[in-house]
Amino acid sequence: MNPKIFIGPMSKNIVDSIIQVVNEGDMAIGMIPSRRQVEYNGGYVNNWKTNEFINYVRRKTDRVLLERDHGGPMQGYKNDDGLESYKEDSLCGFDIIHVDPFKKYSDIDMAAQYTIGNIIFCNHYNNNCYYEVGTEEGIRKYSHEELDEFLNILYKQLGPLFERIKFAVIQSGTKLQSGKNISKIDEEKCSKMVNICKKYGLLSKEHNGDFISTKDIKKRFELGLDAINIAPEFGSIETECILNEIEKNNRKDLFNNFYKLCYNSRRWAKWFPRNFDPTLNPKKLIQVSGHYVFSENGFSEIKKELPNIDEKICKQIMKKLKLLHSI
Repeated sequence: MNPKIFIGPMSKNIVDSIIQVVNEGDMAIGMIPSRRQVEYNGGYVNNWKTNEFINYVRRKTDRVLLERDHGGPMQGYKNDDGLESYKEDSLCGFDIIHVDPFKKYSDIDMAAQYTIGNIIFCNHYNNNCYYEVGTEEGIRKYSHEELDEFLNILYKQLGPLFERIKFAVIQSGTKLQSGKNISKIDEEKCSKMVNICKKYGLLSKEHNGDFISTKDIKKRFELGLDAINIAPEFGSIETECILNEIEKNNRKDLFNNFYKLCYNSRRWAKWFPRNFDPTLNPKKLIQVSGHYVFSENGFSEIKKELPNIDEKICKQIMKKLKLLHSI
């Protein structure tokens, strides 16, 4: 199973919608929880721990590829080496683990050495696991020459374990800011990086495929890209459904409560420029960061006032999934 689309499970509704879609049709989808979303000690998505999330999905379907997104140092809520998380990911049975030390080690050679060490570490606990290597532009931008250098080090030093690597992350121009994708595709860079992946027998994957047209996603596939990650956009779809219901019911009180939850979470700060004033555009703040508070007690009180909201949300999510599948 080689899905072309990997979705961030930003909420239980998104997870349930993916499960329903793949069970009803011939669609292949991967799920890519980050460490902040699902972790060995709990995350913001339904408060799931790693084993709870994997067991929940596996009880309902075997048609979804489960991948840890951005495993590694400094990728969780604290500045750690990522090993405890890697161990749990391996033991609990993720199909793929994205090994990404670039947040701490930006030097290509250093990142390669830690990638090698992390793969050997994970393989000790689960020798059936596959891996994704490399990182996205927002963490560490690299050229096609640097990608070649990086993969060459892995190829020479990992030996037979290199065959467990399934994906390499390419960069062709995706960057998220203020709930938009502000970059344009670099077709030449995309083609060159795809060819480098092929050179090493790897599949190519790009991150941050959110908020771009189906035409632009299709163009990437035409250039040879094998898969793309989409995450915050699905959280935004769910948030928009909730905001629409609040507005339709003229519930300013619910809007204010939603805003306060989002503002107090401070999760919105990473997505906006430093000069962004949330008090001037509270709706924009909610649109970008609403999914971070879905599992908080205060949010459950908001949803109680919106009858059948989960059904409406899942309908919109499945509509988007089917549109992506049509590409």
